[in-house]
Amino acid sequence: MRNEIKPKVTLVGAGPGDPELITLKGILAINKADVVLYDALIDPALLKHAPDKAIKIYVGKRVGKHSCPQEDTNRFCVEYALKYGHVVRLKGGDPFVFGRGSEEIDYIEAFGIPTEVVSGISSSVAVPASVGIPVTKRGVSESFWVITGTTSSGEISRDIALAAQSTATVVVLMGTKKLAEIVQIYKQNFKADLPIAIIQSGTTKDLKLVAGTISDIQEKAVSEGIGAPAIIIIGEVVKESYRLKEIYGEVVNVEVNRI
Repeated sequence: MRNEIKPKVTLVGAGPGDPELITLKGILAINKADVVLYDALIDPALLKHAPDKAIKIYVGKRVGKHSCPQEDTNRFCVEYALKYGHVVRLKGGDPFVFGRGSEEIDYIEAFGIPTEVVSGISSSVAVPASVGIPVTKRGVSESFWVITGTTSSGEISRDIALAAQSTATVVVLMGTKKLAEIVQIYKQNFKADLPIAIIQSGTTKDLKLVAGTISDIQEKAVSEGIGAPAIIIIGEVVKESYRLKEIYGEVVNVEVNRI
């Protein structure tokens, strides 16, 4: 007798890139998947946590490359859940931080299919941390903004102009192609000397890091061949990184002996 199919979709945040930075709850969800729909930035090692019989389908989107439209991904979630049962939608970072997770949930639940969200570690904090940059630090930065560099219309986010007027740390996702515009906005706010870093493929073996000031970061980024996927972090906290002390001439106390 054939087992009754119980459709369900679980959105799992895979974290910033390092496969060890996914949560235990995320791994347990993958363990129980009948189908895994995974994104472009997912480390293939995570797919090994799925059952051997699970169907694994790539639905990633990358700039300048063939990609799966969001509408198709939404449809796949529903179709595969109804046909096979438990679908794990494996997404980079956190599903609800510029991950379109809420849109997917709205679509899926319209078909009466139950959903669950397993939060992931957002690249907005984990990637800066991976190179020693704290997004906040007492006496240096009281808050941080996380902003998309490119909106759905292809334009630069207007929030960057607002953020440039503050003293907050600013983390820009999907902003490498807008670097020139970001630099111009900060220069217009008389912040040409403000520290800035760009981290490509953060937390992975392919990590590349370039840092400087608003006035020279474009030249440095071109020289180092920095491109997407990358995170831009702007603010005085960039100087707090022990990995960047030679660039900024800062001496940072680092605990060598950790328990």
